[in-house]
Amino acid sequence: MQKTYDTEVAKRFTIYNSLFLDLPFNDIYRTGTLLPILGTACQKGFENGLTPKQIINGFFEEMLPDASEKSHMDLLFQMIQYVERQVVLFDSIEDAAYDKINDLKGKGSINALINRTDNDKKRAELIEKLKTFSVRLTLTAHPTQFYPGNVLGIITDLENAIRTDDIGRINSLLQQLGKTGFTKREKPSPYDEAISLIWYLENIFYQSISDIMIRLLNSLNIPLHDWENPGLLKVGFWPGGDRDGNPFVTHDITQQVASRLKKWILRCYYRDMRKLKRRLTFKHVEEIILKVERGIFATLFENNQVYQTKDQLIDDLLEARTALIQHHEGLFVEVLDEFILKVKIFGFHFGYMDMRQDSRKHDALWEELFKIKGIEMGTSEQEQIDQILATESIPGLDQFQEPFHAEMLRSFEVIDPIQKESGEDILNRYIISNCQSRKHLLEVYQLAKLTLGKGKEQMPLDIVPLFETIDDLAAAPAIMTSLYQLPEYQNHLKSRGNKQTIMLGFSDGTKDGGYIQANWSILRAKEEMTRVSRENNIEVVFFDGRGGPPARGGGNMHNFYASMGEKVENAEIQVTIQGQTISANYGKQASCTYNLEQLLSAGLENHLYQDSEKNLNSEQRELIDELASEAYESYKKFKSHPKFVPYLEYVTPLKYFGMTNIGSRPLKRGKGEGLKFEDLRAIPFVGSWAQMKQNIPGFYGVGEAVEVLEKRGKLEQLKALYENSLFFRTLLGNSMQSLSKCFYPATAYLSEDEAYGDFWRIMFEEYKRSIEKLKIVSSMDQLMGDNPVSKKSIEIRERIVLPLITVQQFAIQQMLETGKSDEILQRLVLRSMFGIINAARNAA
Repeated sequence: MQKTYDTEVAKRFTIYNSLFLDLPFNDIYRTGTLLPILGTACQKGFENGLTPKQIINGFFEEMLPDASEKSHMDLLFQMIQYVERQVVLFDSIEDAAYDKINDLKGKGSINALINRTDNDKKRAELIEKLKTFSVRLTLTAHPTQFYPGNVLGIITDLENAIRTDDIGRINSLLQQLGKTGFTKREKPSPYDEAISLIWYLENIFYQSISDIMIRLLNSLNIPLHDWENPGLLKVGFWPGGDRDGNPFVTHDITQQVASRLKKWILRCYYRDMRKLKRRLTFKHVEEIILKVERGIFATLFENNQVYQTKDQLIDDLLEARTALIQHHEGLFVEVLDEFILKVKIFGFHFGYMDMRQDSRKHDALWEELFKIKGIEMGTSEQEQIDQILATESIPGLDQFQEPFHAEMLRSFEVIDPIQKESGEDILNRYIISNCQSRKHLLEVYQLAKLTLGKGKEQMPLDIVPLFETIDDLAAAPAIMTSLYQLPEYQNHLKSRGNKQTIMLGFSDGTKDGGYIQANWSILRAKEEMTRVSRENNIEVVFFDGRGGPPARGGGNMHNFYASMGEKVENAEIQVTIQGQTISANYGKQASCTYNLEQLLSAGLENHLYQDSEKNLNSEQRELIDELASEAYESYKKFKSHPKFVPYLEYVTPLKYFGMTNIGSRPLKRGKGEGLKFEDLRAIPFVGSWAQMKQNIPGFYGVGEAVEVLEKRGKLEQLKALYENSLFFRTLLGNSMQSLSKCFYPATAYLSEDEAYGDFWRIMFEEYKRSIEKLKIVSSMDQLMGDNPVSKKSIEIRERIVLPLITVQQFAIQQMLETGKSDEILQRLVLRSMFGIINAARNAA
């Protein structure tokens, strides 16, 4: 694949990149000519130990000695814009070659899975597992995608032109790209974010999920129209429902987004029906098809709810199917069956929404609720739980002094009308962030019971705890055990099919405990919660809250899910995807289909094929435990350094994330002045380290931990563990990816800084140590030596944005030295962020 990559991507980029020089824009030739010179100056300058300031000033002294400082700054901004467009071009070239640099029918594909199970006589077992298995990808409301919608449209067209080597069209699209702004003028609202992501549902997931399901069932000779698990592949949807710290999400927005989802899936159905009508033109069938088409049209455009539920629509389609078989020998029945399957998959909901809120918000709501009722809260948790469960009514909303509390209650009340409009699938889960006790679950349970569940025999809502910190992950099994044994919650679970979903926060877990400890703690928590759930006859489903980069649980997800042993329940794979991960991994038909198949196959093979690589033995577990413990201590020590938070606040571009207009969410939780580590969101936290090309959350503590175990004589055991455990190999492989995206020479000037010199040297030493130790443990001469295509992609991307990295650090260095926040320099930092993060594709 490496040769193919060089031909289809690397060389094409060199050729098409030259087209920029011929664009008919002012100063484009000068900018394009000087940029490679600056890139070389950056590369050689850092090799020779120069600072960003010395590199940029030296470049101007040599190339533009007589130009004014304003001209110098103008050129830097022009270069930033130029590089941004180079990144878009490279993305488009890489995406156009996706099917050539990835084996779409190889390992991890549906074809490969079926062939393997047939060879091993496991087809019946596969079909049985397919009846209950599910993969649920949740598009989240935390965008890190910097491209506005019009740029995304150009990227799509550019990719298509590159695929056919249409030079004329490529040239004209590059011209359009040159004239189109890359920055969003104002922050999007939560509704804007929802609209942006619904585009992916309509144009990508609707086709990809249907295609995979149809091919899979046809290959297994399973009739499409009566397949009993249409939820095998699902898309979750957080925009409009995720309230965790986002004050702009209201009950009105939740309703608007739910209505939009229903409207857009009906649009998809209407388009398909018009195509279907062209085939089914027969007596006894055509009239039913016309009735369905008109019914969808009236429901969609005339506000005449002909179809109030998906079942009504399916009944009419099945009637047409019966007529087609009885009167016309089933001609074109396969086309009708495909449409029936789509309706079963997507219903009237399209995506599965979740509500999410921080546990501290519920605490405050109950405090005011008891205050209104004149009840003094108990001092112990058990007393408070008893009081909560004994509450039989909620005061009128006008009695609450805090408007946010009234809004929270309206959010519960709006679930019922949403479910009535689009079906229960549209919104049937409430996720509790920062969940630390059973009280936190029961607070939400009782609020839902008194609002949504009022007057109903069964409450149509699942209560989902989100465990995030290392301590909370350790406490989670005991919390769930106590809930399973509580009669009130037992009855609720019984009404929900004795199924409990539990969410685990990779992003905040890593922020709290470091890379290895967070991932190991999550695996152990999953194993323990699987055990206690099985003991209590509860089917547990794990929902992984992941971000894009390895530091937030991203990286190679397929290998991660393939590595789960039998101690972890695997009835479903549920995972969040966001920002650039959506556009990079699921933003095109080919990539979406490929990555969905990989996840689906990983989960199914994990069930069908249990091998020694997945089941860690006691010695291996003790070794990982020891390594994780040492890495945790190393990270905790670094995190408690007095310069840790000030460095983030005053040196990194952290504060600029709030100025990028990429999302509606605030930079941090809480409204207080000053930066508190615990209030800091994972995206700006990880993103700031990525901007500095230091990537601390993705590796810190790994090198020191390996060194400690090496001194204890356990290096050979670690090497054997890497060789024999897919989980451990994936864990370290993703850390290698983080290290490969580091570039410490860009910030080496900080080693001489009076305030932050010692702090920088600490992280740099751990960076060097981690590279050295990971190469030894993996027995590789270089990081990612076993993944040359990804390694090459990272190298090219890092080379493209090296001038941006240098310019950004030039501005930061200037402001640190002068102690002044110059407006031009701030703009340089901010504008550089876009290209740096887009080039990485999973940097935040």
